[in-house]
Amino acid sequence: MTPEDPDSIKYVQDENNRVKYQDCGVDQYGLNPRLMSLTDYFSGNLHHTHHVFYNTNNVLARQGKKTESRTFIDLKVIKVRSGNGGNGCVSYFRDANRPSGPPDGGDGGDGGDVYISVAEKNMSSLHKVKRTYEAKHGTTGKGSQLDGKSGEDIVIEVPVGTTIRWIPDPAVLKKFLRQREGKDLDDIKMELRCDEYDHIQLVRPGYEPGSGWSFKEGDKEYYEGRPFFQELNKKVMEYDRELVQEELKFDKFPLLGLDLSRPSKKPMLLLKGGKGGMGNMHFLTKDIRNPNFSKKGRDGIQTHFLLELKLIADLGLVGLPNAGKSTLLRAISRARPRVGHWEFTTLQPTVGTIFTTIDKDPFTVADIPGIIKGASENKGMGLDFLRHIERSGGLVFVVSLESENPVADLEVLLNEVGSKRMKDKEVLVVATKADLTDDGANYKILRDYVEAENGWKIVPVCAMKGQNIEKCIKLMGEIAYSKNAKLM
Repeated sequence: MTPEDPDSIKYVQDENNRVKYQDCGVDQYGLNPRLMSLTDYFSGNLHHTHHVFYNTNNVLARQGKKTESRTFIDLKVIKVRSGNGGNGCVSYFRDANRPSGPPDGGDGGDGGDVYISVAEKNMSSLHKVKRTYEAKHGTTGKGSQLDGKSGEDIVIEVPVGTTIRWIPDPAVLKKFLRQREGKDLDDIKMELRCDEYDHIQLVRPGYEPGSGWSFKEGDKEYYEGRPFFQELNKKVMEYDRELVQEELKFDKFPLLGLDLSRPSKKPMLLLKGGKGGMGNMHFLTKDIRNPNFSKKGRDGIQTHFLLELKLIADLGLVGLPNAGKSTLLRAISRARPRVGHWEFTTLQPTVGTIFTTIDKDPFTVADIPGIIKGASENKGMGLDFLRHIERSGGLVFVVSLESENPVADLEVLLNEVGSKRMKDKEVLVVATKADLTDDGANYKILRDYVEAENGWKIVPVCAMKGQNIEKCIKLMGEIAYSKNAKLM
């Protein structure tokens, strides 16, 4: 590690992430070692570190399942491994008149690849995604120049809206974090080798070029000491180098991860399997008539990824706890979220579908658990829920007129959501529990504030009694269809 030089600090960013790192120059392989803290790698999103390395997300999921009778998981770490290549075979052709013929050992089969695919429908949570995926290994080659069978590929299916990031081995990192208990996460640095296109260079185990030979018993010392084998090995070493270069080309992953926001037309390659080893039929030369050796298969690659689901809905419902969001969603859609007279009734996000007229497609609304002051700084379960409105085309702020100061409540919501999440989004304010106000004074104050400060539309409703629901649906539809039209 090197001291932080202000001139070496750089950033790589897209519309979702911004990663700060220290540039450490270029190594002998033409790669760029980058030094960064865990906090910087996760773009300051500390809940990732907290949940991923301390398993608190599983606790929240169990609480939500117990209360709401459904499982919703939006953050999961998976271990993924591609298959090893099969070993080459040592074999000789035999028939009735020839006790020992030419070498005919086949090549080992290639290891299975790992792909990722985005489901078109019927998948709205990561709870069906397994924690471990391992592609099958290739099998050993056989005589009569028969190659081994290639390992079976595997496909990981995830919901639309999933992002995937590379992460270090959680077991190793947990142990390191325990040893440094009380230390700031900014003190925990990791060095990643990246290429010029901001891809992390993953490293697979395996033998060095010129190694990886498999000899018949007792033949290793004999062959390694012979000039003809040493000459052969020089040629094979070049082939090995080409394999390594091919592996390096595939063993990359974007530093900022992948954003899987649309269904897949075909699966995307995630990890490439190992190449099968060469059988002894390749090593017959004028100097080597009986090659009692073959090449081992190349290893697959194992690593870990962080999957994060961000719900995709046309509109996102945002409100303080007990503002009436769930009751509103029940009134306007076919969704049936849990409703109660206490704060944090909703423990898991819910998506409702709203049907308007027969000539228009329905639109969707995401109801997230209530936001508290400080949610943007990860107080409560803030960032766990705010991520689910990032993809929404518009936002619906739900403010209770039962509150002593509805304007202050709206300001809290605006501050917590933040300008970045509100960028390019249209907004509607829904004033709920309108039947609980005596003279409508609270609504008039809130309406004047909304119209004067922001120019947004506002509508009062009483979801429990079904009052003004049709107008609310109409205004929501205008935002949803307007955003959809702009995206087409």
